[in-house]
Order: sequence, then C-alpha cells, then structure tokens
Amino acid sequence: MSHLQLDDLQILLIEPSAMQRKLITQELAKEQVMEVDAVASMQEALSLLDRTHPDLIISALYYDDGSADQLLQKIRASETLSDVPFMLISSERRRAQLEVFKQSGVIAILPKPFNHSHLASALNATLDLLDQHEVELAELDIGSVRTLVVDDSRLARRHIMRVLQNLGIQHLTEACDGKEAIGVLQRETVDLVVTDYNMPEVNGAELTEYIRQTPFYAHLPVLMVTSEAQDAHLQSISQSGVDAMADKPFEPETVKQLLLKLLNRP
Repeated sequence: MSHLQLDDLQILLIEPSAMQRKLITQELAKEQVMEVDAVASMQEALSLLDRTHPDLIISALYYDDGSADQLLQKIRASETLSDVPFMLISSERRRAQLEVFKQSGVIAILPKPFNHSHLASALNATLDLLDQHEVELAELDIGSVRTLVVDDSRLARRHIMRVLQNLGIQHLTEACDGKEAIGVLQRETVDLVVTDYNMPEVNGAELTEYIRQTPFYAHLPVLMVTSEAQDAHLQSISQSGVDAMADKPFEPETVKQLLLKLLNRP
C-alpha cells in the first residue's frame, strides 16, 4: 500500500491547446489531483522546471516551439530532473514515432482522447514509481535476489532498475546487450534476468536461448520487457524460453505481479 496518495501529486502539464489543458486538468481533478501547473510551450515548461520539481510531467507530443522528445532529452540530461516520471498524451499511432518514448522510460503513453481508466492507471503507476512497494515472497528475501538488467537503452535500463529497486531488489547488475549479459552470467551468480528484446550483437531471444541451453543457467527466470510484447512472433518466443513478458512502458504493479509469479515458483 502506497504512503503517497493521488492528492499529494504535483504535476506539470504541457499542452498547447487551451481547450485540451482545461479538459486534462478537469480529468485530473476527478482523480483528486489538484496541484497542476499548466503551460502551453516548451520554453514555459523549462522556465517552470528551473524553479520547481514536479512529481510527474504530462505532455502533448508537439508544441509551437518544440516537441516532447526534445523536452524529454533536456529533462533526462538534467542532474535534478532526470528521474521525474514523464507521461505522453498523443493521438500519434505510428510505432516509429512513439519508440523514442518507450525506450526513454516514460511512465505511460496515453491515447488522445484518453478515457478515465487510462489516466487512473497511469497515475497509480506514478505513485508506485515514487513510493516503495517491497515484494513479499513466501520463502525468499526479495532484497537478496540478484538481478541482471539487459537493455541497449541506458534510459530504459535506469527506469527498469528504479522500478525493481522500489520493489525491494537491491542487487542489480546491468548489461547493454545480450553479448555483454552472457559475459556477466559467466562471471557472476544471478537469480533473475530482465531483458529487452531488440538489441545489437545478441538480442533478448538469443540471450534466452543461451540461458535455456546452458545447464548451469537453464533454471533462471527470464522476464522480457519490450515495446513489441503484443507482436505475434514474440508470443511464440514466450512459449520457447521466456517466462513472462511486459510492455514498454510498463506499470510497476504489473512487474510486481510478474515477480511474484516468477520468484515464488518451486
């Protein structure tokens, strides 16, 4: 149970349309989120971020003076703001246009128009990310679980590791692709592997095949976190070695339930 509540959240909303700003603010108010600073441009947002540290940034995709990916790059490069959760609201449906956000550790991508359940789920995911929800395992201390996180996106790795740390996992090792991950496995003892699918050198499927075909590692639970989790070809991969799959962006509660399933098994 989170110590934070929705009415504790302070939100920065960036939306060039005055009508959309009003509608989104009204929807947030229905969720008891009242502390909302709403601006229309990237420059206004950056000026406000110089003075404040919001709990969540909600943004449209395009502004008159820039775009959400440009703003996100500036935020992720900031020492003080790099870990602020970021939510995108957009009518964009093309995968290539949204991939940059999926790989940068956004908390949610909401369609425009979004419905009540979309917003409520994303806000609760924000609470989960900001607060600690340690997983309770029947016969295992979650803090002792040694976890290898594999992703070629540094921002995605950082986001995944933050979620895992909030769930109580303390021993984390990271690798930038499957080839580096294999090297880690050969040197260190690991209890859980969390891997991306699309990576250079050795991808997530090839890494999983290596794990399953190596007797010393074959028992390791593998969680694949990918922006393609609903694709048909990945469904077949899940049946041939991957224990569980989660979408990018993923909700911390989803990961928590997957960990309970993976780590509580005999």
